[in-house]
Amino acid sequence: MNPRVFVLALSTFSFGSSAFIFAGHLETMAADLGVTVGAVGQLQTVYVLTSALAGPPLAMLLGRRERKSILLLALAASIAFSLLCFLARDYGQLMGVRAVLGGLAALAGPGAATMAASLVPPEKRGSAMAVVTGGMTLAFLLGIPMGSVVGAAFGWRSTFLLSAFLSLIAFAAVALFTPKVVPPAPIKGGRLDIATALPLWGTTFLAFGANMTISTYLAPIIRLQTGVTGAGVGAFQLMIGVGSFLGLWLGGRSADRGKGGLSVGLAFLALAIGAGLHTLELAGGAPPGVATNIVVCAAIMIAATSLFSVMPVVQSRLVETLPTAAALALALNGSAASFGQALGGANGGFMLTHFGGPALTTSAMALAVVGATFWFLTAGRVRKPVPA
Repeated sequence: MNPRVFVLALSTFSFGSSAFIFAGHLETMAADLGVTVGAVGQLQTVYVLTSALAGPPLAMLLGRRERKSILLLALAASIAFSLLCFLARDYGQLMGVRAVLGGLAALAGPGAATMAASLVPPEKRGSAMAVVTGGMTLAFLLGIPMGSVVGAAFGWRSTFLLSAFLSLIAFAAVALFTPKVVPPAPIKGGRLDIATALPLWGTTFLAFGANMTISTYLAPIIRLQTGVTGAGVGAFQLMIGVGSFLGLWLGGRSADRGKGGLSVGLAFLALAIGAGLHTLELAGGAPPGVATNIVVCAAIMIAATSLFSVMPVVQSRLVETLPTAAALALALNGSAASFGQALGGANGGFMLTHFGGPALTTSAMALAVVGATFWFLTAGRVRKPVPA
C-alpha cells in the first residue's frame, strides 16, 4: 500500500475525532452552559446534520476541482473553527460554530477517498479507500478517548484545542506528503437508480440511528451504570474502536463471500442485544464493580462491531448494483450515515431529557429491530442487475 494513503487517513481521523471529541463531558458542559445534557448532545447532532446536507451539493459544486487544495482548505478551516469552539461564550455561539464545522467535514471524506484511489493501481483502490475510512475508526479508538482524558485534566473546552491540534497535524502531513490530484472526467451514461439505492441508504440511516442513540450519550449512560466519569469514560470508549475494527473485518469478509444478506440482518439484531444489555445494567443487572464494567464494555463493543460490519456490505452492494453511478451513490450513503447520526442524537437527547436513561436505551433497541425488519424486507433482496 502506498504510504501516502495512510497520510490521507489522518484527515478522516481528525474530522471523525472532531465530531465526538467532547462526548465524555456532556454533563459538565451542560452545567457550565446552563442547558440540559440532551441539549449538549445536539452539538453533535447539528455537526452531522450539516455534514449530511452539505455533502451532495458540495460534491456537485466542487466535483471538478483539484482535490488536495479542497482537502487542505477543509483542514485549515477546521483548525480555525475548532479554536472558535474553544472561545465560544455561550451555547448559541457553540451551536453555530459546530454547524459550520460539520459542513466542512463533508469536504474531507470524498476528497481524501478520491486522492487515495489515485495513488494506487485499480485493483487496490478498494483497499485504499478502506484505509481512509479506517481513519474514522481510529477516531473512535484514539481520538475520542483522548478527548475524554484531556477534558478531564484541563476542562471540556480543551477538547476543542485537541481537535484543532489533530487537524493541524493532518494539514501538515497532507501538505507535505501528498501530490495534487485532478478528478477524472465523469462517466458518460452514468445513471443513479433511486429505487435500487434507497433501501441501502435506508439501512445505513437506521444502523447509525440505532447505534448513535446510545453512543452520543455514552458518558451519562456509563455514569448511571458504573459511576465512572471524566477520564475513566475514555477506557470504555476504547471498546468502540476495538469493535469498529472487528466489524469492518467481519463485514468485509461477508461482502467478499456474498453472505452480506444474512450478516446485516444479524448485525441489526446484535445492535438490539447491545442496547438491551445497557437497559439491563441501568435496571441493576450485574453486581456492581468488575462484573458491571465487563457487561457495559461488552455492550459497547457489540454495538460498534455490529454497526461497522454493516457498512462494507452496503457499500459493496451500491458499487455492484450501480456501477456507473457508484461515486454519487456512495456520497449519498455518507449523507444517510450523517442523517442517521443526527436521528440518534435527537432521539437520545429527547428520551434522556424527558424519560431517563432506560427509555433511551430501549428506544435504541427498538430502532435496531426496525432496522433488521427493514433489511430483510427490502435492502436484503437487492441484487446486481442482470445485463440486458
